[in-house]
Amino acid sequence: MAHTKLQDQLESVDEFERMPVPTGKLKGLGSFIGMYAGEHTAGTEFVIGPLFVAHGVSAAGLVFGLLVGNLLAVLSWALLCAPIATKARLTLYYMLEKICGTKLTAVYNVVNALMFCFLAGSMIAVSATAVGIPFDLTMPNLSDWLPNSIGWIVAVAVVGSVTTLVAMMGYSQVARVANIAAPWMILVFIAAAIAVLPELGVTSISNFWSVANEKIWTGVPLEGQSQFTFWHVMFFAWFCNMAMHIGMADLSILRYAKKWQYGFSSATGMYVGHYIAWIASGILYSLFLYESNYSTEFAPGPVAYRAAGFAGALCVIVAGWTTANPTIYRAGLALQSIRPQWKTWRVTMVVGMITTAAACFPALVMKLLDFVALYGLILMPMGAVILIDFYVLPRMGAKSNYAETFGKRFNMAAASAWALTLIFSIVLNQAYGVEIFFLGLPGWFVAAAVYLVASRLIQKSALAAASN
Repeated sequence: MAHTKLQDQLESVDEFERMPVPTGKLKGLGSFIGMYAGEHTAGTEFVIGPLFVAHGVSAAGLVFGLLVGNLLAVLSWALLCAPIATKARLTLYYMLEKICGTKLTAVYNVVNALMFCFLAGSMIAVSATAVGIPFDLTMPNLSDWLPNSIGWIVAVAVVGSVTTLVAMMGYSQVARVANIAAPWMILVFIAAAIAVLPELGVTSISNFWSVANEKIWTGVPLEGQSQFTFWHVMFFAWFCNMAMHIGMADLSILRYAKKWQYGFSSATGMYVGHYIAWIASGILYSLFLYESNYSTEFAPGPVAYRAAGFAGALCVIVAGWTTANPTIYRAGLALQSIRPQWKTWRVTMVVGMITTAAACFPALVMKLLDFVALYGLILMPMGAVILIDFYVLPRMGAKSNYAETFGKRFNMAAASAWALTLIFSIVLNQAYGVEIFFLGLPGWFVAAAVYLVASRLIQKSALAAASN
C-alpha cells in the first residue's frame, strides 16, 4: 500500500519540462529566498572556507574579495538569468533544444548532467564526513583521491539515498526542505565560529582583526598549496556558480518566479550563505589546524563537531543534503530532456545513483575549488549563446531559436562558440599560465562574439539557399 502510494505520488510529479510553467504554478519570493539560502549554505561551504585558509589568502583579501565577488554573482542572476527565465518560463534544456537542435543539446545535456552529478557528489561526501563520526571512520586527507574504507562507502551510500529520494519528489519538495533547513544552518555556522574565537585568542571585537591576520587568514599557504590573493577570492566568489547564472542553468529554477526581480533572492545565498559561511568555516578550520599541529586530514564533519558538538555535525549533514538536492534535480532534468518520454523521477533516481558513486571519491572534495571553476567554465558558453540568441539576434535582423525556425537538429554556430571558447581557455591556461579561476570572464565574451558572428553567417547562407 505504501509502495503504491509513493509510486502514485512520483508519477504525479509534473515539472513542465517541455512547456512554459503555468501561471497557477508560479511561486512567491519566499520559495526562492529559502532555496538560495539553503543551497548556498551548504556542505561545500565547510570545504571552500577551509581551502581559502589552506591557500594562504589574507584577511583583507578574503573579506573584500567575497564582498565584491558575491555582489557580481547576485547581479549576474538578477540581470542576466532571471529576466530570460520569467519571459520564456522554459527549462534551460528545452531552450537549448530550440536554439541548438536535438543533437547538440543531447551532447550538452550529458556533459551538464555529469558535471552536476560530480558537484552533488562532493556535497554528499561532505555530509558523509559527519555521518561517520559516531563510527570513528578514518577521514580523508588533502592528498587523498580514492575511498579509504568500506565504512566511508557505506556512509556515502546512506546520505546519497536520502538526498536522491527528496530530489525525486520534484522542485516543490526541494524548495520545502531548503526553507525548513536554511535558517537553522546559518545560525549553527555563526554560533560555532563565535564559540571558538576565544580559543584562537580573540578577547573582544577590537582584537579580532589582528588575530584574523595572525592565526586565521595569515597570507601564508600550507605546504603544497598555491598562494591565493584578493583576485582569486573575488573571481571564485563570482564564478563558482557560473554555470547557474551566466551559464543560465537556473533558468530551470527561476522559470517558477512570479517576477524577474526574484533573481535578487540569490543574495541570501551569496551573503548569508557564501559570505558568512566561508568566513565561519575558515575560522573553524584554523582552530583545527592549530590544535592538530597543521594536520593534513580534511574532514568538515569532525571540524564542525569539535566546535558545536552534535548540532555542528548535524549541520554538516543537512547542509550537504540541501545543496545536493537541487543539484541532482537539475541533473535529472538535463538527462530527462534527452528522452522526454522518460519520467523525471526515474531519471533523477539514476542520476542519484551516479552521484552517490562519484561521492565515494574524496578527490571531489580535496580539489573542489578547481572542479567548481572547471564545471562552470565548461557549461558557461551555452549561457552566452542563450543571451545573444534571446536579446541580440532579433535586434540585428536574425532569427532566434535557429534549430526550431530552420528545422535543424544541429546548430553549428552554437557548437563553434562552445568549442572555440574551451580551446581559447585551454590555450590561456596552458600557454600563458592563466589560472582557471580567471578564464570565465574572457571566455564568456569569446563565446558571445563567436556565436553572434557565426549565427549571422549561417542564417544568411540558409536564407539564401531557401530562396534559390
